[in-house]
Amino acid sequence: MSMTPSRRYDAIITTPWLGKLGIVIDHGTLSAMDFLDAHAAERAATDVAAAEVVRQLRRYFVDPAHVFSLPLALPGTPFQQRVWQALCAISPGQPRSYGELAWQIGSGARAVGGACRANPVPVVVPCHRVVGAQGLGGYLGATAEEGLAIKRWLLEHESRC
Repeated sequence: MSMTPSRRYDAIITTPWLGKLGIVIDHGTLSAMDFLDAHAAERAATDVAAAEVVRQLRRYFVDPAHVFSLPLALPGTPFQQRVWQALCAISPGQPRSYGELAWQIGSGARAVGGACRANPVPVVVPCHRVVGAQGLGGYLGATAEEGLAIKRWLLEHESRC
């Protein structure tokens, strides 16, 4: 999960427990966020849009009920867009199973999992709120402890809602 992709970030913040998040802004809209290695240096927001993403992320880490209201420019298929929109409608502290979300949008659980894996802005588009029928499932394609620890922390954070 932790990685330092070779892209330029418009801000890099340290989170309370998740490590560092790199934020990418494209023409004034949030287009990507990456979990970064602990070695990544913090970077102050380079523009107003990045500063707003940072502000809202910090608000979320204090108040898990915070609802993000950010302009997004997410590259994805129409199906992925539909799943991501459905994810944003899941309330904090109210996780759904992959199967439940699939039934809601008229699809299959594996397809929903694939769209969650492709989510370019984790936390903001809350793919962590979708869990397996028999456990956590994965997180952004990771089923190893590192990825699941992030998902577990986010779910526990939101359970206070």
